[in-house]
Amino acid sequence: MTYEQTLEFLFSQLPAYHRIGKAAYKNDLGNIIALDSYLNHPHHNFKSIHIAGTNGKGSVSHLIASVFQEAGYRTGLYTSPHMKDFRERIKINGEMIGKDEVISFVKDHSGIIQSVMPSFFEMTVAMAFDYFSRHKVDIAIIETGLGGRLDSTNIITPELSLITNIGHDHMDLLGDTIEKVAAEKAGIIKPSIPVIVSESQPETENIFVSKAEANGSEILFADKTFLCRLDENYSIEGDRSYLIKELSSNESISGKIPLGGDYQSKNIQAVWQAYKSLKADYHLSEENVKAGIKNVIKNTGLMGRWQIISHNPFIVCDSGHNREGLLYVMNQISKMRKSGLHMVVGFVNDKDLATVLPLLPKEAIYYFTRASVPRALDEKILMDKALVYGLKGNSFPDVKSAVNAAVRVAAEDDIIFIGGSTFVVADAL
Repeated sequence: MTYEQTLEFLFSQLPAYHRIGKAAYKNDLGNIIALDSYLNHPHHNFKSIHIAGTNGKGSVSHLIASVFQEAGYRTGLYTSPHMKDFRERIKINGEMIGKDEVISFVKDHSGIIQSVMPSFFEMTVAMAFDYFSRHKVDIAIIETGLGGRLDSTNIITPELSLITNIGHDHMDLLGDTIEKVAAEKAGIIKPSIPVIVSESQPETENIFVSKAEANGSEILFADKTFLCRLDENYSIEGDRSYLIKELSSNESISGKIPLGGDYQSKNIQAVWQAYKSLKADYHLSEENVKAGIKNVIKNTGLMGRWQIISHNPFIVCDSGHNREGLLYVMNQISKMRKSGLHMVVGFVNDKDLATVLPLLPKEAIYYFTRASVPRALDEKILMDKALVYGLKGNSFPDVKSAVNAAVRVAAEDDIIFIGGSTFVVADAL
């Protein structure tokens, strides 16, 4: 099989959440345990850090991986979903898994794949763990998929567990309240393994504390240890300066981050807290952290987080797609000087639009579109639903035509935003 034929097999034969939604979600660990046993438990052969949360877990995963790379460690990174290429999900020192490795994994293990019939995500986790084991990584940064407790990645026993925040996403699968979602994410907390929570939230703090206490695990809230401030201005390349202060000592450290989103301040706090927890065992330095944050895009290939595509007009895309993520992005856009605002937006068909459409600015011109995945919401349906909230514009059958239309209309000092769904951003990139 060629690489393209292999991907076609994976996408067509295995249920994939990013394509079909909750029909692909498995609420037990049976399949991954069977695959892991068949592969002789590869995750036992490397150390790991496990990261869950609603927003920020992808950025934090890349940032921590970048820190370990700067410290000279052979670093695995498993994340999802991908933007352009399936192989983005599995990297070592920023290099994607080879096409030949993907082909050979599927070919060599076709028997167990056809026997177990795992989900696309379960198969990908097994591939990643096998790859990291065979290529002898020193440590792997492992991002969960949707939840935590029943997530396929949750067979590992990490050096550190980290939970970024809890928000309104996948509540049809993880629970219909923030508290229930938090309980699912808290499922990555393991006996005697320290856990970091990046944001202390009134509804969820006790859930995490209780789970940590029950497991005899130290728990630290990053926002109670550190305070990060981002400079309002960023460079032509999109870099922003930050100042992070340790609250107990009032000591401050300055640095730069190439991720321009306001929400990165919370992620920076989480990374510095992780550094404090891990520095003795891994001989990490402050310079490793500063360089890891500064070089995260170069080191790991992170895409789609407040990614600036152009300056005249200012075109930016962001993969924030739930209420909390979009709120941060819309607040940031509202503070920017602009003569006009153009919004290229699309959503998946199971998105609760009532939680996100009210956040979008009414003064903007809208270009409603759909991404090239089966889950994408029809652009005409989106346009009709958006009109109820006073959002006006036209519909476009694909992201490329929507972006081109916005570029044709926009003046040089206008802003064009592209988002609403990771898959819209992926198509734009």
